[in-house]
Amino acid sequence: MNQADLAKDLKVSAQLCRMAYQALDDKQGIDIKVLDIHEVSILADYFIIAHGNNPNHVRAMIDEVEDKLVEAGYSPASIEGYADGTWVLMDFGRIIVHVFHKEARLFYDLERIWSDGRTMDPAELPTA
Repeated sequence: MNQADLAKDLKVSAQLCRMAYQALDDKQGIDIKVLDIHEVSILADYFIIAHGNNPNHVRAMIDEVEDKLVEAGYSPASIEGYADGTWVLMDFGRIIVHVFHKEARLFYDLERIWSDGRTMDPAELPTA
């Protein structure tokens, strides 16, 4: 893949990330973090991490992300943990969305584990 294709792919990833971030924010996601991991992992370009107050809040955020991204033409490859609602992972290939119940987020501490990635200000993400 050449540099131009890579830059185009990263722009698409960033746009997906912005849509997911906005969906989480619309549902009052708590402490939403965007981690740019494209230089440290082949898993994805971005992780989005947030938490909710209870399992129903977590599921509402996941539903909103799925609705917004599917509406834009992007379906998740998988969604794990939805029934339990303590840690739900949505894999969109280029971006992975993690939504936790607060205690689970503190326990797993993905921000520390992925600290080699760059925490981004969502304002840095392109709109379209």
